[in-house]
Amino acid sequence: MAHEDQPKLCIVVAAAMGQDAIERVSVVLDSADIGVLLVTPASVEPFDAAAAGALVGVAQAKGVPVLIEGDAQLARAVCADGVHMPWSKDTVARYGEARQIMGSRFSVGADAGPSRDDAMALGEAGADYVGFGIPANLEEREMACARRLALIEWWSEIFEVPCVAFDVETSEDAAVLAHAGADFVALAMPTDLAIKKLARWAQDLAAAVAGREATA
Repeated sequence: MAHEDQPKLCIVVAAAMGQDAIERVSVVLDSADIGVLLVTPASVEPFDAAAAGALVGVAQAKGVPVLIEGDAQLARAVCADGVHMPWSKDTVARYGEARQIMGSRFSVGADAGPSRDDAMALGEAGADYVGFGIPANLEEREMACARRLALIEWWSEIFEVPCVAFDVETSEDAAVLAHAGADFVALAMPTDLAIKKLARWAQDLAAAVAGREATA
């Protein structure tokens, strides 16, 4: 993931089999300028490798790079473009383990969560990007959102390594974070939205991130 003059979307999708899953992702990727697809496990159970591989194939055929969340071995096995390490108390160590598996030819980045120290350590270790998200167990969501915004403003002003805003929930938040300096803004593809409405969802998000009005 390279530093972007124009912020781009990172679409987060859970690995799932079936034509419906493939069609939904295809609609989103065809409807807007998507910078990267992040594939996550569908549940707390291990990754469905076949489903992940299918999504990798669909996205790469459309020229969209794919990251696999948290599993460098799987990322290599399904020929993804890289691996994303989610936030944890040992994020920097887990990044190092993933880099050993992926080598220098693939993208490896990590979510630093609320930690400036971890973010700087990841940058010094050679991460291709540094992410700032909101851990799911935090109760003070409003405070966490403000901290994520401050971290992205701080990072983008000082460091050359690209930054990604994770755990973004609305197009309004996406616009604010992109304006603050995020190179990529990551939002989960909705599972309860009809396929025919996904195209407009993606277009509206891309417009918000780019700082322009969506077309009618």
